[in-house]
Amino acid sequence: MHFIEGLFEKGLWSSRFIIVLAVVFGLLGAILLFTIASFDVFHTMQYVISVYATHAHPAHFHEEVVGGIIGAVDLYLIGVVMIIFSFGLYELFISDIDPAKDEHGKENQLLAVHSLDQLKDKISKVIVMVLVVGFFQKVGHTVFTGALELLYLALSITAVAVGLYFLSKVGHHDH
Repeated sequence: MHFIEGLFEKGLWSSRFIIVLAVVFGLLGAILLFTIASFDVFHTMQYVISVYATHAHPAHFHEEVVGGIIGAVDLYLIGVVMIIFSFGLYELFISDIDPAKDEHGKENQLLAVHSLDQLKDKISKVIVMVLVVGFFQKVGHTVFTGALELLYLALSITAVAVGLYFLSKVGHHDH
């Protein structure tokens, strides 16, 4: 009976390697997002060059350029979420990433994850930044026609700023 229990526990423990699928496909997703965002920036650059080369100045030119760049930043940030997710899962379930340590064995804290809560905190902060960037992308395409709409804009920007302030305080403890 002890042999069967040991065999079962070894199999159970080895089942954690299924996480490698999430790690690999998370990294592939990040590469895909970075590639798409880079193409978006490239196409935006082509658009800007063609506009200036033809001396044309279409309506809403600046909004389109800024919107294209902000959209790319959004994709880059989501790619960062995927990288953090992949690194975190690997370190939590499989092994520490040895190349992430310097010559003295000190770990790089940028992507280091030691608990699921820490992984959740890192990912949630980047997701909030994705939402903030998306908010500003939408605001850039909005036409404001009255004072009340501008007041709403000011209040929403204030709410975002307050939210970011409190988000920056999460995880920081004064000793």
